[in-house]
Amino acid sequence: MRGKTIGDQELALLQYVAEEGGATVGEVAAGFGEERGLARSTVLTMMERLRGKAYLQRKQVQGVYRYAATSGQDSVVQGAVASFVEKTLQGSVSPFVAFMSHKAEVSDQELAELEALVAQLQSRKREG
Repeated sequence: MRGKTIGDQELALLQYVAEEGGATVGEVAAGFGEERGLARSTVLTMMERLRGKAYLQRKQVQGVYRYAATSGQDSVVQGAVASFVEKTLQGSVSPFVAFMSHKAEVSDQELAELEALVAQLQSRKREG
């Protein structure tokens, strides 16, 4: 079932659960939902949707369900970016590159990561 789209709010919730290393609905409602004005029932609905999309799994521990991300945070973010590029940018990364070129500040680390990605892409293109 993996591959279903994930919204911004769901992505933020999923990242929260991943950063916490797992959490109950109550913990997520208190630590994530309250600052966003989300009711506990809304948090539960979101978590169950993410479970239905196979992004979260749950396990009963001492009578309470604990939810955990089914994959690492990097994988989740990568999937969200891929979905954004495909749906919003029609598969082209050019608008993203244009955005990055106009971004006010790019850290040395971000620039190094971008340069490494370009080098990796060039290497793959030469091999293929």
